[in-house]
Amino acid sequence: MRHVQRPQVPQQPQYDPRYDQGQGQGQGYNPNFTQQQATGYDSGYNTGQVYGGGQGGGRGTVPPQHDPRYAPQPAGRPAPDWRRRIKIGSIVLVVALLGWSIGTYAWASSRMRNEVDLAKVIERPAEGDCTTYLIVGSDSREGMSAEDKKKLHTGSAEGKRTDSMMILAACSSGNTMVSLPRDSWVTIPSFVGSESGKKFGARGGSKLNAAYAMDGPELLVRTVEFNTGLRIDHYAEIGFAGFANIVDALGGVDMNIEKGFKDKKSGANFQAGEQTLNGEQALAFVRTRYAFAESDLARTKNQQKFLSALANQAATPGTILNPFALYPTLGAGLDTLIVDKDMSLYDLGKMFFAMKGISGGDGKSMNIPISGSAPQGSLKWDMPKVKQLVSQIQNDEKVTVTSDR
Repeated sequence: MRHVQRPQVPQQPQYDPRYDQGQGQGQGYNPNFTQQQATGYDSGYNTGQVYGGGQGGGRGTVPPQHDPRYAPQPAGRPAPDWRRRIKIGSIVLVVALLGWSIGTYAWASSRMRNEVDLAKVIERPAEGDCTTYLIVGSDSREGMSAEDKKKLHTGSAEGKRTDSMMILAACSSGNTMVSLPRDSWVTIPSFVGSESGKKFGARGGSKLNAAYAMDGPELLVRTVEFNTGLRIDHYAEIGFAGFANIVDALGGVDMNIEKGFKDKKSGANFQAGEQTLNGEQALAFVRTRYAFAESDLARTKNQQKFLSALANQAATPGTILNPFALYPTLGAGLDTLIVDKDMSLYDLGKMFFAMKGISGGDGKSMNIPISGSAPQGSLKWDMPKVKQLVSQIQNDEKVTVTSDR
């Protein structure tokens, strides 16, 4: 039988999958390639497939690194770090508030009228343990138009006089507000003229408001110190226009008027009960004197009552932290508020908070003790009680002295 020699098929080179890390791409030797992968058999227990069906032509499963089911998923947005955000937000808020506070303080300080020089007052008493303020309401019509004067019933008198005077003692033992009736009969002592620098001799007995008319705030402070023995640390004076404007800037001041009264000269016309006074009404309330039997003493009580209510409403977070309330209030007051050269905005704030404390029950308000009448329809002080009162304030003791009027 003829031997038929079959043509020899060229032998393909042996493919060693150990040299392939990919899918037949010849990327290099892979010593970890298993015999199982070489034979193409897969039991299916590793991947859930019973039979191989990958890209190797049915010879095995696709390695996990090439299987789309095992492809890494794109990273999602990380969860927000709320602690860090709150911390940064708090810092920004604090910095903003600090900047606003500093800016407001600088603006308000620049508008203060530090015009009264207490260094010109001679023979002053020793300093006490409390901080004392002499608060004066003047009848100054500065900045008022003819229409304003008519509306506020101020008249058109030139110059200015004291319409009210009170001592505010801010003490750790409790704050005390003492009204000094302008008709008080006092001694006007020797003094050095605030403008001329000349020394003048004592004038003797006179009404207290005459001291201001003679030589202004410096002589008034000198007279109060001489007759009481109490050193005045700071002076604050406000005129009619400033007073009314502050009240209007606050949106009015709430008052409880116990008994209604009328007064044509001041323009007062009040019913009894709770009510909100605007600037015009507030000025009429504190100026009224002819509607009362004891005109000057009754008026000082109304002044104390109103100033405490005013401070209580002004010195609140709703006003201090609200720019829309704070700036108009400061602007209205600082335009006409005259203070001593050493008084800062901080001192002014302490004065208001001391008045607020009195309205809240932390202290007392009273007239200076009166013992009777004196020449020219004036009022004579009860000097033994006055000395006791001054001693308690100087030593920061709780005030126990009372006034019968």
